[in-house]
Amino acid sequence: MTPPEPEEILARLDAYRQADAPTHGGRVLSYVYDSGLAELDELAAAAAARVQAVNALDPTTFPSVAQLQADVVAFARDVLGGGPETSGAVTSGGTESILLAVLAARKRWRERHPGSTTTPRVVAPSTAHAAFHKAAHYLGLDLVPVPVDPAGGTLPAARVVEHLDEATALVVASAPAYPHGVVDPVAQIAGAAAERDIPCHVDACVGGFVLPWWPEAGAWDLSVPGVTSISADLHKFGYAPKGASVLLFADPALDRARYYALTDWPGYPVVNPTALGSRSAMSLAAAWAVLTRLGTQGYADLTDRVVRTTAVVREVVDGIRGLRVLGDPVGPLLAVVADPEADHADRVDPHAWAGAVARRGFVLQGQPGMTQTDGTTIPRSTHLTITPVTSGVAGELAAALVAGAEDVRGQTGGVPGSAAQGEVPVPDPADLARQARETGELDLASVLALIEALPRERSAALLVDFLAEFTAAPRD
Repeated sequence: MTPPEPEEILARLDAYRQADAPTHGGRVLSYVYDSGLAELDELAAAAAARVQAVNALDPTTFPSVAQLQADVVAFARDVLGGGPETSGAVTSGGTESILLAVLAARKRWRERHPGSTTTPRVVAPSTAHAAFHKAAHYLGLDLVPVPVDPAGGTLPAARVVEHLDEATALVVASAPAYPHGVVDPVAQIAGAAAERDIPCHVDACVGGFVLPWWPEAGAWDLSVPGVTSISADLHKFGYAPKGASVLLFADPALDRARYYALTDWPGYPVVNPTALGSRSAMSLAAAWAVLTRLGTQGYADLTDRVVRTTAVVREVVDGIRGLRVLGDPVGPLLAVVADPEADHADRVDPHAWAGAVARRGFVLQGQPGMTQTDGTTIPRSTHLTITPVTSGVAGELAAALVAGAEDVRGQTGGVPGSAAQGEVPVPDPADLARQARETGELDLASVLALIEALPRERSAALLVDFLAEFTAAPRD
């Protein structure tokens, strides 16, 4: 068989992309972070192409990797309140940054508790990113979720402090927490951790390159006493292509604990500063080019646009009968919930609302409700991430938000059947995957309601089966 020509291959790729949500233009209010500056996309692509063949495994063979990382880390150190001793790395994303922060904390805990049979713990708010659960799962730690105020997403620092003990390897705070955009009380949490000589990581994967220029953001970065590490994603509000995050440590000794080194084998000496060995330098070069082009003033200007647009969107939501913004978010993330004080006839289910808004061309992100360990329930919500490009479609978005609420006001979202009696109809994951592939659509509201109705372990297993089927190679 004759291989296809390059133009045929690219045409096939374009055809595959036809079903994708738009990555530019401000119509997807999650997953993508569009600066609205086409020149940044072009610059990032050009920089990535220049290092396409470089293997970041060995910066002594490819010194450009070391220089690019040094420049990015220095920029992030200055922006995130670090000092002269602050060190770190560029990783593939927030999940890897968090994984390495947990790894370093585990190593320090083990050094301080030699021979202990106790399982070390990560103490984190219930709103902390799922990556901390993943890191604990991979690395053999227990994660202790600390309940937040379900009405506002806020976390009293005293609740965290009461969980800190000899088994605690790491305590976590978010700036902001992704689900609701609320900044945790970093100073109080970090201070309490420092008194007990426990590392404190601030997850600023979303906020790291926007909160430094956000009005009245408070104290949340490495300048706060007791904060030992911080993560900030370059591919979010750093506006770089996907695959780039920064992890910084205030203590160089703790920073060294994220490394893996091996000389006890007959091959080349292995020294891995991140989870991967061989890895591309393309995302690093692209991120370096973007932040070098923008500089601190460029980020300040883009953040100003986000601040103004976020205020506009929040005002629109505040004016919709039956909905409200949960809590008092700081930054560009909003979580919208049904107004519990509204009459049932006026109340708007946030998931039904997201579906109605999607039919008007804007993709919002549904988040299921969750019962916390203290028995309180965080309500289901719909998440909106505001980016600079949102300003250009703010009028259309406002109209879609208002009209979408009118469409579904008074409707009740949920799982079909008698869920209250425990009779929850569970679809076959293969059928769901086939339907999604054939129609290009997935009833996310029903999926989210199913997650709420089923035990979380079971719903997680169902989602694994669904995604495995959805991404499987053809069996014909």
